[in-house]
Amino acid sequence: MKIEFAPLNIPFSRRLQTCAVVQWVFSFLALAQCCLALFVIILLSSYWYVAALYAVWLYWDWDTPVSGGRRSAWVRNWTVWKYFRDYFPITLVKTVDLDPKNNYLFGFHPHGVLVAGGFGNFCTEATGFSKLFPGLIPHLLMLPFWFRVPFYRDYIMCGGLVSSDKKSASHILGLKGGGHVAVVAVGGAEESLDARPGALTLQVLHRKGFIKLAMKHGAHLVPVFSFGENELFYQVDNPRGSLIRTLQERLQKIMGVALPLFHARGVFQYSFGLLPFRKPIFTVVGTPIVVEKNTNPTNEEIDKLHTIYLEHLTQLFEENKEQYGIPDHRHLIIT
Repeated sequence: MKIEFAPLNIPFSRRLQTCAVVQWVFSFLALAQCCLALFVIILLSSYWYVAALYAVWLYWDWDTPVSGGRRSAWVRNWTVWKYFRDYFPITLVKTVDLDPKNNYLFGFHPHGVLVAGGFGNFCTEATGFSKLFPGLIPHLLMLPFWFRVPFYRDYIMCGGLVSSDKKSASHILGLKGGGHVAVVAVGGAEESLDARPGALTLQVLHRKGFIKLAMKHGAHLVPVFSFGENELFYQVDNPRGSLIRTLQERLQKIMGVALPLFHARGVFQYSFGLLPFRKPIFTVVGTPIVVEKNTNPTNEEIDKLHTIYLEHLTQLFEENKEQYGIPDHRHLIIT
């Protein structure tokens, strides 16, 4: 394999962008393990009482990830996120105003490998969410597993990440006064196993829990499509039924975390590595679907709203696809 090295005369700003993405990828792939190791080291050292005090705090604070989290405006506005945004770059696109008197459930599609668009748009202010949607507070839902890791949980909550536990989403959507947004990557970890350039397959046909949740709280549904999300990484071929895919699916059921075997580019060369490609991401927020509160919806009512949601999602994609580089003959594959 011929290796394409990065030129030496790259502008300093682009180097800073690469550094910002390196720390982001590290935070996804290794920071949790490092935080856990640090906790164990402190516990076994002469400073064991620091770990003991943190353990007491952890016990007292255990339910925070399912109670709206603990966001930090300071962390969300770090300069590093602007360099992270410009690396791809990431753009948040508003199609209509959203009334802050309501609560919303954003259905984010596609999941992608590392949900770069979801993180950049809803866990930082780099793309101007608060300016585009004044009065709304976004909460990106993440697997509960990560909120059990010492120190790491506190860091990710600063950006607005909360547990994807049903109790967590219910808390956000049930808050009085409106102005809160629960952002759900509907396809989940399973969809990440199909994330590769050109892929338009969404796993949403049989996922109706988010529909029922929105109905129970009267939260308006908003389809969100992130164009370019699947273009960031290659993935080892893993067709359904293959040995690799079977192992990935079994591990997902056991651990609750998908393990896509992805690769893209490196820091000093463009031929291999774990950094995403510099591909633009356009995250388009669609028109809200008004949902009346129904604390005990029937299956028929859920199915009807689910069908309406799929129609709105498809319409959002079709109306914007050519503008963001997808040929007219390509369409969503909903499974």
